[in-house]
Parts: sequence; C-alpha cells; structure tokens
Amino acid sequence: MAEKVLLGIDIGTASSKGVLVATDGRIIARASRPHETSYPHPGWVEHDAESVWWADFLELARELVPAAEGREIAGLGVSGIGPVLLPADGDGKPLRPAILYGVDTRATEEIAELTEEFGADEILRRGGSALSSQAVGPKIRWLAKHEPEVYERTEMLLMCSSYLVHRLTGRYVLDHHSASQCDPLYDLRARDWSADWAQRVAPGLPLPELAWPTEVVGRVTAQAAAETGLPEGLPVTAGTVDAWAEATSVGVREPGDVMLMYGTTMFFVQVLTYLQPHQALWGTCGAFPDTYTLAAGMATSGAVTQWLRGLVDGDFAQLVEEASKVPAGSRGLLLLPYFAGERTPIFDPDARGILAGLTTSHGHAELYRAALEGIGFGVRHNLAAMGEAGGTARRLVAVGGGTQGGLWTQIVSDITGQEQQIPAETVGAAYGDALLAGVGTGTAVAPDDWNPVTRTVRPNPEHTERYDAYFGHYRDLYDSTVRIAHFLAGEQRAADERD
Repeated sequence: MAEKVLLGIDIGTASSKGVLVATDGRIIARASRPHETSYPHPGWVEHDAESVWWADFLELARELVPAAEGREIAGLGVSGIGPVLLPADGDGKPLRPAILYGVDTRATEEIAELTEEFGADEILRRGGSALSSQAVGPKIRWLAKHEPEVYERTEMLLMCSSYLVHRLTGRYVLDHHSASQCDPLYDLRARDWSADWAQRVAPGLPLPELAWPTEVVGRVTAQAAAETGLPEGLPVTAGTVDAWAEATSVGVREPGDVMLMYGTTMFFVQVLTYLQPHQALWGTCGAFPDTYTLAAGMATSGAVTQWLRGLVDGDFAQLVEEASKVPAGSRGLLLLPYFAGERTPIFDPDARGILAGLTTSHGHAELYRAALEGIGFGVRHNLAAMGEAGGTARRLVAVGGGTQGGLWTQIVSDITGQEQQIPAETVGAAYGDALLAGVGTGTAVAPDDWNPVTRTVRPNPEHTERYDAYFGHYRDLYDSTVRIAHFLAGEQRAADERD
C-alpha cells in the first residue's frame, strides 16, 4: 500500500505557499510564489482572483504533486486571506477584483450606516464583533451602492478559500469561521446565517452552504484535475481564513492559547470555550466546533519594515544587525505604525503613521528599531484589550516570517513582558491546511504532536521596565495627534482624486 501524504495550499497577502506533508507531520516538499497586491485608490486593497489566487494555486499544485513520487495524496486543504469579498456570477466567475480584509477601508460610510440601522449593541450581541473595515457586510452594501451593475449580476459570495474550493469541486460552500466574519450576516450563537439581516444587507444574494474547516465538502473534478495535476476524486476540505489555519498548525487550540502571526500585518488569534464579545476586538467561531476565538489585527507590521528598507535601500540582515546594537527606546524615538489606518483596537481607517522625537542624530538603525518597537507597542495594546475582554493570554506562540532573525520577537517579548514559544515549523497556514485535511480525512497521525515547540523567547526585565515608560506615551501619541492625522488623511484622498 502506498504511503499517504497530505497537501496544503494557502494564498496570502504578498505570497502563496504550499506544502506536501506526511501524515505524521513531516514536510516532504514545499513551494512558494510571490504576487502583487493592488492599491487602486487610498484605502482600497484588492487581488485579482484569476491572476493571483488561481494562478498561484496552479503553479504550486503543479510543482508539489510530482513531489509525491508514488505516494497517495489523501487529502487537500486550502486557506487564504480573509475575510474578503469576491462577487461572482452563477458559474463562480469573478465579476471584479476581490475586496480584501480589514486593510481595505472603502466602506467607512456603510459601516456607520449599518451600525445605525441595526444598533451597535445588537450587532455585537448577535455577531460577536462591532462593525469595522474587517466586516464583509458593509463591503457588500458598498458594492450594491457604488457598483450596482456588478451587484445585480452577483450570485455567489466567495472568499479566497471558498473560491478555490468551488474551482476544484464545483461546490458553493463557506466554512463557519469565515462566515462569522461576514458581520452582520452571521449569528455567532446560532452558528448560522442571520436570514433577516442578510436579506437587508445582501438582498437577493444566495448565501453559501456552511461547513466546518475540517469537513470534506467535495472532490476534485475531472476538469480541475486536468488543470492542476491533482488526482481526480481527491477529497477537499472546506478550508478557512489563513490565520486560523496557521493557528491550528502551531497547536493553538486550547483556551488561553494565543497565536501572534508576524507578517505583512500582525494578526492575533486567541482560543476561547465561550463567547466573549468586545467592541475593540473580533469575536468569531473557532476552526473547530464548540470553540470561539477572539481575534485582533494590526493594519501594518512587516509592511512598515519593508517600506523602511526600501527608503534606505538597506539589506535586511544588515539593518537587523545594526538595529540590535541600538538601545531599547531607539535613543528617544517613538513610532505609531498606523501607515494604513489601524484595525484593532482603535478601528480608525484615517489613523496615520507618526514618528516622534526625530533629530539629525538619528540614523537608519534607530529608525528601523523604532519601527519594530512601534509594532511591539501595538502588540501590547491588543493583548491588553484581550485581557480586558476576559481572554487571558496563558501561552503566546509566534509564527510567520518575522520570527526569523530574533530581534523582532525579542523586542515584542521585552515590550509585553511575556514569553513567546516558537514551534519547529513556521511555514504558515499551508501546514495547517494539510493538518485540517488530515483530520477531515482521518489520515493524520497524532496531530497534536505534529509541530513541537523548539525555542522560547524570554523578556529582558531591564528592557521591559524601560518600555513600560514608553508605552503610556505610545497610547497618548495617538490621542494627541488624531485630529491632525484625520486632516492629512482627507488631504491624501483629495490629492488622489485630483490625480
């Protein structure tokens, strides 16, 4: 009998990744593809589903399937950025580029409109989250108002993972977790669509069937097999949003577990056994039945460091080395990392980046460290909000590309005063996709042991004490500059309209 393996593919904001994994968690092969994200207007962030999502999937599948080398591919799991809005026709053909998650802030007016229509308290009670740029509902209302010709042709509400599932199996299905981020269309306590509100927000739009991320929802069709090289009839699980797949991949499954995902944005997932709505966070279904999560997300993190590296034309390793020699506090610099507005816990799409304390004596090393520290203060702010909601963080698990090199994770531990565990594999959501497929098909061997912790980052008490003094000023800096930031955000929009 041929050895069984599992395939996981994830579509991220800036790149896509895939892994071929043995049923005991050993990685046999891995592949990745970079791609572009479109920013057609300030506050708009989009992906083309065909040229980004499906093209990346095809390339990854065609590279990884031959690596099975005679082994039987027993299951396929997929994930992607989310929540996103991809309107499609009755055949699943995209009608416009996908409107991405909370970094896309175009639906500000619709957020206010729907909040007034349904009531902030009732939205939070029913859906677990206040409406924000993360929610899909306001973006559906925006589509209906601003692109009515597209909305009238829309017959499918797709996200990244459900788009891939539809292309592969023909099924129109969405996982419960992703659905729970379609506020205000989903009732978190009932674990079902809110039919009354859905008809008011998305009139006439057929909503997808619901499933859990581990459920096998279909099999690869003959047409999809011919396109991808996948075996016809291969079981495909429902998939989910990338952050929840990644949390699964690193064992964040028990109450009090928190995943910190270091990437283009910083994302947090904390597991709960009961629902704890908080207006500054997102309450959602977990990846597994009978679980909930508190989630948080910063609008930028790695995006800021990438921007800064481009400005100084610096090598990443050299910048990290030089920044590591700068003392905690960056010699008196303080940065607000709100370069694309901010999501949790302030929900302000018009917030802007601020660098305070700058003098001619500061160089690129101080600037780079200040950026890492600013993101670290943002992490502390979000963890504090989780604590206020009753979601005490008992264990932090760090994942993502930002865990490489050591400086960034050390700064975050120093600022928060908390240890971070780093698992053996931080390949990302694709690894979690393979695990979810293994659970769904019953082929995963000892899934709890797939990804053991191999390193722990511990805070430096002296640095923590110094950062404690900075954190209060970090919180004050936003309040002190918010009116100026909002004015400048308006000026940026006006300049874009003139251009």
